[in-house]
Amino acid sequence: MIDKIEAAKREFDHDADAVGDERALESFRVKFLSRNGIISKLFDEMKAAPNEEKPALGKALNQFRKGAEEKFTALEEKLQSDGEEDAVDLSLPGEPAFVGGKHILTQTIDSIKDIFKRMGFSVYEGPELESDYHNFEALNFPPDHPARDEQDTYFVNDKFLLRTHTSPVQIRLMQSTKPPVRAIMPGKVYRNEAINARSMNHFYQVEGLHVDTDVTFADLKSALMRFAAEFYGENSRYRFRASFFPFTEPSAEMDISCFLCGGEGCRVCKHTGWLEILGCGMVDPNVLKAVGYDPDVYSGYAFGMGVDRTALMRYAVPDIRVLYENDIRFLRQF
Repeated sequence: MIDKIEAAKREFDHDADAVGDERALESFRVKFLSRNGIISKLFDEMKAAPNEEKPALGKALNQFRKGAEEKFTALEEKLQSDGEEDAVDLSLPGEPAFVGGKHILTQTIDSIKDIFKRMGFSVYEGPELESDYHNFEALNFPPDHPARDEQDTYFVNDKFLLRTHTSPVQIRLMQSTKPPVRAIMPGKVYRNEAINARSMNHFYQVEGLHVDTDVTFADLKSALMRFAAEFYGENSRYRFRASFFPFTEPSAEMDISCFLCGGEGCRVCKHTGWLEILGCGMVDPNVLKAVGYDPDVYSGYAFGMGVDRTALMRYAVPDIRVLYENDIRFLRQF
């Protein structure tokens, strides 16, 4: 019996050294100190020992149990002490959570919208799946225009396509609204183009429209000059060049001085000192007729700009493709 007690002590000491957490401590208690534990079973076995051996066995078992209880208490206090050291101090400020920001394209669109809103323009949107009528015919595109070819446009069927510009929103707005009309139309457009550093097959545009009585080209220039000054800076220089668009006549393109080289000429501006920012012009009378406006009473201007390239120029980004790669290292810069 004494040998069993000594063996139980050795096993107790061995297991006590292995206790490292509360779960192990509880298993340790159940094994040795519970009602059905090793020490209780030894007391039960002592009842069958000869009477002359019971005093010595009782003394040894009582010492074993007392020492085991003290050891268990010490282990319990040690684990509690270690847990307090590792506990979270609730008085400390928490770690800031990561909060996403607006994409560079969204920021650019918002900036453009804010400027034109202050100039009295409303904001309208339209469907990306558009009819051939709204995308081409009502905008004075002839049937044989290159833009209506499948090599340039994503057709869904003979009558519907992914819009190639946001100009169809102008048609829808004028069809549902009587003059005066003053609005911008931001949105995504699609063109069957090769993807490279300067172009994508999908991108964002913002187009604008102002139709009323006695609207002139001078009003167009005034609005766009105000926009350029606010968006690119008061010190920016600008110019208008004659151009052609099916839905405007006369038509023009607007350039600003290259803000990267100060107009001296660089790779971005192709060493001209100028950067094209938008196309514009007076709304063609055929477009006004298509929406039921009398061109002898009403006149108007329209303009359109690519948001992606505007963002590239404003933030000096060299490759349009990085705008769509969702690289968090790039996006966190804006």
